[in-house]
Amino acid sequence: IRCWSNIPFITVPLSRAHGKSFAHRSELKHAKRIVVKLGSAVVTRGDECGLALGRLASIVEQVSMLQNQGREMMIVTSGAVAFGKQRLRHEILLSQSVRQALHSGQSQLKDMAIPVLEARACAAAGQSGLMALYEAMFTQYSICAAQILVTNLDFHDEQKRRNLNGTLHELLRMNIVPIINTNDAVVPPPEPNSDLQGVNVISVKDNDSLAARLAVEMKTDLLIVLSDVEGLFDSPPGSDDAKLIDIFYPGDQQSVTFGTKSRVGMGGMEAKVKAALWALQGGTSVVIANGTHPKISGHVITDIVEGKKVGTFFSEVKPAGPTVEQQAEMARAGGRTLAALQPEQRAEIIYRLADLLTDQREEILLANKKDLEEAENKGRLALPLLKRLSLSTSKLNSLAIGLRQIAASSQDSVGRVIRRTRIAKDLDLEQVTVPIGVLLVIFESRPDCLPQVSALAIASGNGLLLKGGKEAAHSNQILHCLTQEALSIHGVRDAVQLVNTREEVEDLCRLDKLIDLIIPRGSSQLVRNIQKAAKGIPVMGHSEGICHVYVDTDASVEKVTRIIRDSKCEYPAACNALETLLIHRDLLRTPLFDQIIDMLRVEQVKIHAGPKFASYLTFSPSEVKSLRTEYGDLECCIEVVDSVQEAVEHIHKYGSSHTDVIITENEKTAEFFLQHVDSACVFWNASTRFSDGYRFGLGAEVGISTSRIHARGPVGIEGLLTTKWLLRGNNHVVSDFSEHGSMKYLHESLPLPQRNAN
Repeated sequence: IRCWSNIPFITVPLSRAHGKSFAHRSELKHAKRIVVKLGSAVVTRGDECGLALGRLASIVEQVSMLQNQGREMMIVTSGAVAFGKQRLRHEILLSQSVRQALHSGQSQLKDMAIPVLEARACAAAGQSGLMALYEAMFTQYSICAAQILVTNLDFHDEQKRRNLNGTLHELLRMNIVPIINTNDAVVPPPEPNSDLQGVNVISVKDNDSLAARLAVEMKTDLLIVLSDVEGLFDSPPGSDDAKLIDIFYPGDQQSVTFGTKSRVGMGGMEAKVKAALWALQGGTSVVIANGTHPKISGHVITDIVEGKKVGTFFSEVKPAGPTVEQQAEMARAGGRTLAALQPEQRAEIIYRLADLLTDQREEILLANKKDLEEAENKGRLALPLLKRLSLSTSKLNSLAIGLRQIAASSQDSVGRVIRRTRIAKDLDLEQVTVPIGVLLVIFESRPDCLPQVSALAIASGNGLLLKGGKEAAHSNQILHCLTQEALSIHGVRDAVQLVNTREEVEDLCRLDKLIDLIIPRGSSQLVRNIQKAAKGIPVMGHSEGICHVYVDTDASVEKVTRIIRDSKCEYPAACNALETLLIHRDLLRTPLFDQIIDMLRVEQVKIHAGPKFASYLTFSPSEVKSLRTEYGDLECCIEVVDSVQEAVEHIHKYGSSHTDVIITENEKTAEFFLQHVDSACVFWNASTRFSDGYRFGLGAEVGISTSRIHARGPVGIEGLLTTKWLLRGNNHVVSDFSEHGSMKYLHESLPLPQRNAN
């Protein structure tokens, strides 16, 4: 029990010791005591007469949600003047209409002039209604709210300050949300100001400084300042070069140009920054964000507390390296320089990287050993993921071979002419290949992915951002260093960037102005999360690898067990491993069927029975829970079909359009399967494991795409290129080709330049 001004209260234990602000956004989820400051532009309607009820209800819902999580929430609100203005205007109109009707004897209203309303009177008329509204809204969530009106004197007078502090602590102890506002009805007379239409704005200290002072006094963990802009920009919002500042550090204000204030309110962005820096110095973390945007206002407060990249976060800890936004810009600039190199120079970089993988083998394996030991000690990775994490001498040798294939095949990838057309005399059009731009590749537990993807990006002239899993941090770090060493031979070190900051994947997916394509490499859950989080950025990949092998009645006994064993057992964690085995009904209870089952048992493959297969057995294996399951381990489902048509229908219904196989000696049946199965890869008498960029002769792959636009199947260099059109003319104008013009369109196809035979 402690006392403030003779008012006892019990302190609520915080999740951390107060005194130092949070260093990173990801730590904001630990905030226990939070102040939410609602600016005038957030609370009031667009016509500045009345409150934005829908927006206010959404804010109350978010505050209630956080309060019910056990946090201590406080609100510093504006809005009393606007609400009072609405009420007083209504009263004046009503009064004028009655007087006019009495004097003229007419009920018809004429134009009536509304006098300028005194702001203190508006505040007095609006404060009770504003509080009643808050109370009604919080009651819907079984939360009690309490009103506190303050002036500057309450902070300058020591006794009043202690009383205020004690009152707030007591309210928080009782799980009540304090709603604080300046007592605008009793402040000194204002200077004339037209900032709020029809009202002289009260020129007292603004609510930004009130919120900051309150946050420090109450030792809060987080101050959220909501306004009508996304956050702090490096120049006035709306200007051509304005960029949102993700993290703002003390001392950075010299590099910022402040614009005008919002349409209402007293504190502009400069006032907000000063208040935020003052609170930061007092140990409170601060985020300035947009509370009016209809797409984000419904979850802006909870997003901030969850650590998502919303608005501008104020931090005293400046990272040692560049921000991810800066890395993306470096990758774009480096990628453009890379694309301008000669093909032989890009190939030389890749050859150098291949040599480094073998020359620095011991250092790479030592770093990988650290990752494996940490993963095993923490027990956070399943066995299939541990296998993906592991590197070996043979893996590094295979990587080096694949990289050399990429280098050899990349000689004419960028700038290759794929179409030439003579539009008219001396007017020739070319379509040429160009890089996509900046790629973001997100991968889990696959350090071998880093040099593969880097080589493909280099060959295609793309800038590259890499976000690897923390379980492979040591391996990724050394592989990235080697990649940059190889890039340095032609001065393009920055073209490939490894994101080492605490950026959440969801935040990276929002960088639509910096990233042109996202390629996820990992679990189906990772891919689905990225596809859901990506805002305006295309995602290339597949969410699942549910691969089928169909054994036809005309299948060769020698081929069946060999292909099935390789498809399932060679590397069960791979996305191109067999997951569902379809068997023609006529093969049940035959020697071939027995051989398949015996082989799977020998290989210790756990079998799950499909519904139809289970119906044929007296004692069956465990029935499958879902026919859409990617096991990623020594498990598979067996199901029975009546024909090749039914096999195709099953694949279309339960498959993921990845890789599907038929085993048969009947060419007609095989061709039917090949032509009718709508998957990225469809094979005849070959293992599903051939679905791979290296095995296809692409050198490597950035992933396997099951989408139907741009690239499909294993994606190599070609899938990382787009095109642009080059038109070469000689004083040509469109009007020359009009009905009475002097020129005619030819549209003649021209021969393509001879490709490099090497």
